[in-house]
Amino acid sequence: MTPWFVLTKTSCDFGNKLYCQRTLKLDPGASVSSPAPARWRAGGAAVGGLLVLLAVLALAVPAAAQEAAKEPAYRAFPLIGSRLAVWAIAQLHLNFAAFILGVPIFAVIIEAIGWRTGDDRYDWLSHELVKLTFAAFSTTALLGAFLLFLFVGYYPKFWNYMTSIFFPTYWVYALLFFAETFTVYLWYYGWNWLSGPKKWIHVGLGVLSNLFGTTILLVANSWVTFMMSPAGITESGALKGSVWGAINNYTWIPINIHRLIANIVFGGTICGAYAAFRFLSAKTDEERARYDWMGYVGNFVALSAFIVLPFAGYYLGREIYSFNQTMGITMMGGFMSWLWIIQAILIGVLFMGSNYYLWLGMERIPGSERYRKYVPVMIGVLAFGFMVWATPRSMVITLDEARAMGGTHHPVLGFLGVMSAKNTAVNVMILTTFLSFVLYRRANKLSTRSWAPVGMAVQWAAFALAAAIVVFYGVYGYFVESIVRIGFSLYQVGAVLACIVLVMAIDVPLFRGARSTGEIRWGTIAPRSQYVLILLAVTFTWLMGLMGFARSGIRQHWHVYGVMRDRSVDAATPAIGYAANMISVVTIVFFALVLFIFWLGGLSEKGAEKAHGHAAARAIAGGRDERG
Repeated sequence: MTPWFVLTKTSCDFGNKLYCQRTLKLDPGASVSSPAPARWRAGGAAVGGLLVLLAVLALAVPAAAQEAAKEPAYRAFPLIGSRLAVWAIAQLHLNFAAFILGVPIFAVIIEAIGWRTGDDRYDWLSHELVKLTFAAFSTTALLGAFLLFLFVGYYPKFWNYMTSIFFPTYWVYALLFFAETFTVYLWYYGWNWLSGPKKWIHVGLGVLSNLFGTTILLVANSWVTFMMSPAGITESGALKGSVWGAINNYTWIPINIHRLIANIVFGGTICGAYAAFRFLSAKTDEERARYDWMGYVGNFVALSAFIVLPFAGYYLGREIYSFNQTMGITMMGGFMSWLWIIQAILIGVLFMGSNYYLWLGMERIPGSERYRKYVPVMIGVLAFGFMVWATPRSMVITLDEARAMGGTHHPVLGFLGVMSAKNTAVNVMILTTFLSFVLYRRANKLSTRSWAPVGMAVQWAAFALAAAIVVFYGVYGYFVESIVRIGFSLYQVGAVLACIVLVMAIDVPLFRGARSTGEIRWGTIAPRSQYVLILLAVTFTWLMGLMGFARSGIRQHWHVYGVMRDRSVDAATPAIGYAANMISVVTIVFFALVLFIFWLGGLSEKGAEKAHGHAAARAIAGGRDERG
């Protein structure tokens, strides 16, 4: 049977560039097999020139010097090895890059809200967040320079090849980074200067800095996605036409969408963690009130973006399958399949933690008592969905246990291990989380609209209909072929998104000008809620590292999949336990550095009432009730 992916006629040039000729034979009806290993040999004019040079050198130096003159394909980093060094620095760099992209996006949204509503609380919050980015900017740049040093020094052949493809984008990346840095500096230091009637200019600077930052993300993503799904190159691996062909590969757009949404979630969780840090160290009720409100806003933005993040993940997974079925099967059904159980647990923690924070927040809202009776039901739905999502298809069991059970699949729970059940569970959890937010939003509001009963009935009907569609297609998926079942996820996603849009379209006018049952008592929330915010930030950061490992790991023994093979001593995907330990260590180091940045953020306020002159405490005490 002809394999779907066949490598033939391999040859490489070890001069200034490293190429591997390949021929792809696509047979959609054929079975999937792993690509055959490439055979490397020297050839071409560049190698001929190198041989002439070596012959000349041989007349004057001993043979050992000739070997030293050759540029090695790999070098070994002391003690921990090259792969671990690159892995650790790359993950730290990406975490801080997400920091300096996600936090400014979050900040400019908050500033724009404050500008349009005239609420000084939002302006203070935005200023507070931008202040945090300065230390993160320098840390990101230093880690990026260190990562470049590692690539050039320890993976020179790989770096030469990537440079031969993407060299024009390096200039763009550097110029964009300078432009973003200077714009952010002007944005921060011009805060008071560009206030009042000139505030629109200041908001525009924030938007411009985020456009620069987002474009930097798009450029960097082109390098990463080319390694996973190369495009725009000839059979020999050389660039074919313009560099745009290599940039616009199969997975570039889906990863752009996925990472942009993930960075917004990340910015919100970091904001929440910073607010929790300041809340727990606060000395006065005014400080606690200020940072309690800041933590709520951070959690709200993070939760809003997190609800749509799984849909972007579906899109990315679909494009990976479209590019190469082998990579898709390795990711979802191969040795990495248990990685998704870990992912399910982490995402379950995020869902449960976000809802728990909202439920704790209801205790500071007068009038919320009428909705607390729904909390146990929502806890049950979330817990059941969590269990379904975390149920594996195959069990890790002994031979005797397998015989007693009749196979590796549990006769009952095995049915919950397939994607029909998991898609259903996650969509129901998203609906439940959205319901928690809706109840929180209206906790101290009583609508005065005459059409309120009809509007609420339509909202509840939308929830019920969306849940029914999700469950129906989840059950129906067991009775159709897999290719049909995959398409059902679109109907489930569409039903959930339609419900969210419809409910909010009704809820906003329904409670505009509503009668209040009392002001929110900011600062009175239970202290354990702040540890939940810190937990959410740590969990999401760990999840980012895990998903980065999944994306890189499916390339297995390839630097550039199907084009340039990894022939170093580390040319194998590490075990999930090993990767989890590595990701945990890097996450701990990252938050140690972030904690230092948080400390710096409060250091400037020592001995002064306010560092930037915003009347934040007065705004919190007397500001309008804003919850979305």
